[in-house]
Amino acid sequence: MRKKIAKLLDLPEGTTKRFSFNRNGVRVDAFVANFKGDIVAYENLCRHLPITLDYGDGEFFSKNNNFFVCQTHGAFYDPKTGLCVAGPCVGASLIQLTTELNDGEVFLVG
Repeated sequence: MRKKIAKLLDLPEGTTKRFSFNRNGVRVDAFVANFKGDIVAYENLCRHLPITLDYGDGEFFSKNNNFFVCQTHGAFYDPKTGLCVAGPCVGASLIQLTTELNDGEVFLVG
């Protein structure tokens, strides 16, 4: 699978973008982020309870832009690793997705 999910110009540092993809016929919600120049992508599913991190508004970063945060339960995740570092699911990790950057566009691969 290879799916275009964003243009790098539309994903400046400290921003995120929601997207979805199909896995075995099931729709999976996900997001891609530019964290300090690194492009990362994860399934949009809190590891505490199976709900999205955001409220559909595409807001994933904490106020200081150092973590992703679940808006419902306050779980904080390290953007580079997806590891929950504070909140109700410490030690659990977001499901990371593989991305590829090509000609200024970000693709979901795998």
